[in-house]
Formats: sequence, C-alpha cells, structure tokens
Amino acid sequence: MKLLKLVPDDTNFDFVRLRGWAFGLTLLLSVLAVGLTVYKGLNFGVDFEGGLMIEERFAASPDLDRVRAVVDAQGVGEASLQQFGDPRTITIRLPVQQGGDEGATNAAVRKVEAALSQQFPGAEFRRYSTVSGKVSGELIRNGVLAVVLAIIGIGLFAIFRFEWQFGVSTIVAIVHDLLMTLGFFALTQFEFDLNIVAAVLTIIGYSINDKIVIDDRIRENMRRYRKMEMREIVNLSVNETLPRTVMTSVTILLALFALLFLGGHVLRGFTAAMVLGIVVGTYSSIYVSSSLLISLGLRAEPEADDKPKRGGGMGDAERVAPRA
Repeated sequence: MKLLKLVPDDTNFDFVRLRGWAFGLTLLLSVLAVGLTVYKGLNFGVDFEGGLMIEERFAASPDLDRVRAVVDAQGVGEASLQQFGDPRTITIRLPVQQGGDEGATNAAVRKVEAALSQQFPGAEFRRYSTVSGKVSGELIRNGVLAVVLAIIGIGLFAIFRFEWQFGVSTIVAIVHDLLMTLGFFALTQFEFDLNIVAAVLTIIGYSINDKIVIDDRIRENMRRYRKMEMREIVNLSVNETLPRTVMTSVTILLALFALLFLGGHVLRGFTAAMVLGIVVGTYSSIYVSSSLLISLGLRAEPEADDKPKRGGGMGDAERVAPRA
C-alpha cells in the first residue's frame, strides 16, 4: 500500500528568500492587531468583568432594543446584550446585584426570565453565571501572570538549551502568535473569558513544540555542515521538518474543525482561538522564528579543531559527513 504523504520527500522550498516579505507581513499584522485591541477592546466575559450573565434563547431572532427595554424595566441594572452563536441566542450581561449574595442573584434571574417569557413567547432560559468584582480582578491578574511567565520560561529554556538567538526568536514568534489571537478577538468580539486564556496557553504550548523541533534540527545541521551558510542550513532544516509540521497541524485542525462545528456555541470561542493559533503558530515557526536567526547573526560552529571540546550534548565537536 502506498503511504499518504502531504509533503514530498524531496521538498526544497526556499523559505529564507521570502523572509523580508514575511517580516513585513508579520509587523503589519502585529500593528493591526494592537490597534484593533486598543481601539475596539476585548469583549471580556463575566469571568473578567464581574457581574451576572444570563443566556436566553428565543423562538425567533428578537429585537435587541426591545429585549433591553424589558430587562431594564426589571430594576436589575443596565443590561448589555450580545448575540451568542446564532441570532436567536442572546447573552444578557448585568452588573453585580445589590447585596451580591446568591439570593439577590437568583431573584434577579427569576425576574428577567419571567419578564422575557411573558413578552417573548417561546423564550427559553439556558443558563447564568456570576462573578464578583474582586474575584474578576484576581482572575485578570492571574491570567496575565500565567501567560507572561509561560513566555519568559519558554524563552529561558530556548536560551539555555540552544543559543541566545534561539531564545529571542522564540519569544518574538510567541508574542506574534499572542497578538494575532488578541487582534482576532478584538475584531470578532467573541467573548474573552478564562476558556480563552486556556486556549492562549495551549497555543503557546503548541507553538513552542513546533519551534523547538525546527530549532533542534537547525542546531544539529549547524554541527553537521559546518561550512554551509546559515541561509542554507535554515532552509534545509525547515524542509526536513516540514512533513512533520504539516502532518501535525492538519491532524490537529481536523479535530478542531469537528469541535468548531459540532461542539456547540459554548466552545466556539475556545475552538476558534485554537484554529487560529495552529495556523499562525505554523506560519511563525517557518517564516518568523527560523528566519529571524539569520538576522540575529547566528552562525554555524567552527571546525572541531579550532574550538575546545565541550562535554555533553549531541556530539558538539563531532564532524558528520554530509549526506549524499
């Protein structure tokens, strides 16, 4: 039986040749992502903003102004409405109820549910969630801290595992992936909650896995082909790891697309972030992280006779003949 190969064995793309265009596109997309995040802002969920969120499904797409008027008339605070998943499902966001206890929250939910059922026949209450202002502040701080520590830890690992250039290029690529995710959520106004923070951390984990595989092959080829130019080493390494990169990305995307279309609207934001992260992470691994090593001045190691031997590693002073 003939094996399926998404990438031929003799693939020899000149990825480095496009690094100027790739750097320009990366810079442009990063600036646009930052601008969108600052200008439009993120649609923070109850996890981060605090308050009460009610999800209601109507028999037909309702008039949002009428829904808002009905909710505001209940004396539970100013309502913020948004379509969730489809035009018939609406999320109603309310401030923390006076007293802040479970009794006050349940009373507000019952009032809103009863009023909407009366004014919109067929309206169905789905769920509600509530978070206090103090807890939401702690969640924001912990979420940001988790992402920052993950990026710093990954960068330090790359520096100590390889060279400082690998650490810098990895951090730049991961920050690029993070900015793309933030820009996407600012553009689409999908709800940004703790599930999305988990998606961001998962994206970082996937990206670093892909980058470390390519970086390790670059480091190996630097020792194997000591007289080869860095441009050729990067191209060779990316092409050698390309079948694994493509196969991994495609298989993960197949699972994510199934989750995106069949997993329901509750998981839609998380899955959309993951799909974007896989695509952007693959791009940054090939065009940003690897090519940036050349701009940072990384060079192949000198001949073994010209450099003192170091212990450990994968044959630091050993010369391996180039493959035919």
